[in-house]
Amino acid sequence: MTGGPKTAAVVPAFNEAGRIGQVVRTAAASGRFDEIIVVSDGSTDATAEEARAAGATLVHELPFKYGKGSALAHGVMHTDAAIVCFFDADLQGLTTEHVRLLLEPVVAGVRQMNVGLRDRGPVWTAIAKLLPLVSGERALRREIFDLLPESYLRGFKTETALNYFCRANRLAYGFVVLSGLSITRKMAKVGFWRGLAGYLSMWFEVAAAMAAVRLARAQFREKGAHMNHKHRPGHPPAEVVPRT
Repeated sequence: MTGGPKTAAVVPAFNEAGRIGQVVRTAAASGRFDEIIVVSDGSTDATAEEARAAGATLVHELPFKYGKGSALAHGVMHTDAAIVCFFDADLQGLTTEHVRLLLEPVVAGVRQMNVGLRDRGPVWTAIAKLLPLVSGERALRREIFDLLPESYLRGFKTETALNYFCRANRLAYGFVVLSGLSITRKMAKVGFWRGLAGYLSMWFEVAAAMAAVRLARAQFREKGAHMNHKHRPGHPPAEVVPRT
């Protein structure tokens, strides 16, 4: 990537051999990243090797499974990029156009965070627009992540906390639908019942995080006060202030 702010892709992964390679190759082919960082979160398969072969700039192998939030924090810690872009490792159908749609509003300064909604078909995609933005695909100014209270860098709390940080500090954020993009469902990886338990656990964490961030509004505002005023444009239009 040449010109503009330094940008890094961060991909947390746990046992995603057979899937992560395509994600890394697409990120590299987009030509929009100065660095592509993969964090293998205690994987026991060939996730790390596949990521290296696909063109990841850095691959960090954590000795244990610490969870998604910790893996994201580990990846961000290893870059000085002004903009970071997160991708799930099990994406199916990721294209360079998806990367462009996700990144451009943040690079241009129109939004401080932009979240990618996966394609669930007309009905479920319309419903997803009304739900909390828990998607793993998001581009944001790294200072937002850096200022997030450390207690929220765990599991699926991170996405909800990022949303609320932007809302509490009047930072413009929104979403874009990434047509044709899907993921490998948990059921396909670990079986129906374990997959169902994983989804239920995820939404329980999201609900708990939604309650917690509202109780911690003052803390989020205090953290956000450190951001440069030029990145705090006031309330953005209603259509780019999704639900937390």
